[in-house]
Amino acid sequence: MAARHFLTLNDLSTDELNRLLDHASFLRREWQAGKSRNSLANRVLAMIFEKSSTRTRVSFEAGMAQLGGSAMFLSPRDTQLGRGEPIEDSARVISSMVDAVMIRTFAHDTVSRFASVSRVPVINALTDDFHPCQLLADMQTFREHRGDIRGATVTWVGDGNNMCNSYINAARLFGFQLNIACPDGYAPDTALVAAHQDVVTIFSDPREAARGSSLIVTDVWASMGQEAEAEARRQVFTPYQVNPELMALAAPDALFMHCLPAHRGEEISDDMLEHPGSVVWDEAENRLHAQKALLEFLILGRLEP
Repeated sequence: MAARHFLTLNDLSTDELNRLLDHASFLRREWQAGKSRNSLANRVLAMIFEKSSTRTRVSFEAGMAQLGGSAMFLSPRDTQLGRGEPIEDSARVISSMVDAVMIRTFAHDTVSRFASVSRVPVINALTDDFHPCQLLADMQTFREHRGDIRGATVTWVGDGNNMCNSYINAARLFGFQLNIACPDGYAPDTALVAAHQDVVTIFSDPREAARGSSLIVTDVWASMGQEAEAEARRQVFTPYQVNPELMALAAPDALFMHCLPAHRGEEISDDMLEHPGSVVWDEAENRLHAQKALLEFLILGRLEP
C-alpha cells in the first residue's frame, strides 16, 4: 500500500480532517489527565530542517516521545541533502530506515520530490507555499473554544503568505468564508484564489474584512528569508496591524490567532496576545496534539482511542 502524505490540507478529506481534529482534542485531554500512551512504540520520525524552528521541533519531538516513539533532528549539516545529493536519493535511503519523515524547508518542490519516492509518510512542516500543520492546530483550537467553524467568517490580515494559502485551502475543506485583507502587491497566489473564489474575498481595507468575523488571524510581515524586505514591508503593512480596535469590528465573541513568533508593535499591538479573544497559547500547544493525531493517522493508518 502506498504511503499517505500530508503536504497540504488537500491530502486529507474533510471527513478525515474532522476525525483527526476530534482525536487531537481527545489526545490533549488524555495528556492533561496524565495518561501515558504507547501507540507509536519503536517508531521513528526523521525531522529534516532546512528552516529553523521552535514550535515545530519541540511539538514533533515531544509528540513522538509522548506516543512512545522517538524523533531524530537532521539539519543541512547532518545529511547529504546539504551537500547536493539529489532529493530523491536521500528520500529512498532515509525512508527505508524510519517510519515517517517531517520536512521544514523553503521550496515546496523539495517536499513533493521527497514524497514522490518515499516509502513512508512525508509531512510538510512548512514550506514557502503552505503550512498545513499549523492549520490543524488552528482548526482544533477554534473547535475547542467555539464549536464547528462551518458557516463562520474568518479574516486573514496581512501578507498573502504560506499561512494565508493554507487558510484558503481550509476555507473549502472546513466550509467557512475567508476574508483576506492585504496591501496591493501582497495578495496570495492568484490561481489559488481563483480556484476558491466562492469562499474567498480579497479586501484592501482590514476594517471591512474584519466586520462580523468569528476569527481574526495574522502573521509576521516579513517571513524567514525576507529579512532584507523587513523595513519596506513595515511601511506598507502598518495599516494592517491587528489591535483591539480592529477586533472590536468583529463578532462580539471573535477569537484571535497568530502562529508565532509574534512581533509586538508590528503585525499586532503590544497588548494583543493578552486580548480577551486571544487563544494564541492554546493554539501553540495544539501543534503538539494535532500533530500527534496526524502521526498516528499516517503511521498506523487509523485513529483509535
